[in-house]
Amino acid sequence: MTPTFVITAAVAIIATTLVITGRNAVHALLYLVVSLLAVAVIFLMLGAPFAAALEVIIYAGAIMVVFLFVVMMVESAPVPGPDQTLKDARLWVGPGLLAAVLLVELVVMMAMGVPGVAGGEAVAPQAVGIRLMGPYLLAVELASMLLLAGLVGAWHLGRPAERTVPRPHAPAPAVKRETGP
Repeated sequence: MTPTFVITAAVAIIATTLVITGRNAVHALLYLVVSLLAVAVIFLMLGAPFAAALEVIIYAGAIMVVFLFVVMMVESAPVPGPDQTLKDARLWVGPGLLAAVLLVELVVMMAMGVPGVAGGEAVAPQAVGIRLMGPYLLAVELASMLLLAGLVGAWHLGRPAERTVPRPHAPAPAVKRETGP
């Protein structure tokens, strides 16, 4: 094992542990982004730059934004406004330090050349596409169904509760009283 792999794995483990033990959902999501970035660096070291790029673009980018929206929609405990939460400098210290370690490591790796930990060659995007749409087609379709179920579940959890608002009652019709003869 190379020292870069050990450092990246340590960053991933620390960030993932902080995701699990975090009390605030927004803080946990920031640590999850750092953890996903560490996994992308590991993919890059293994000789899979396409998988590393997909990890950053799809998981650390798009899916984390969706998670953040879901957390903001489902959040039931009273929290300070988003401006106050994100402006707190203590929030950014942990993820910032871990991301800085990954950035320094990535710059050093690029300067020295990306090491091939697995001893193999880089995988081309075309080869990934051929495999995904060939022997792994069923697994890809099952993963898409799982993501669709997660999307439906997030919508169900995030929708506002139906409230029954009492409608103003119309005045009762006047009862005509017949007067005597």
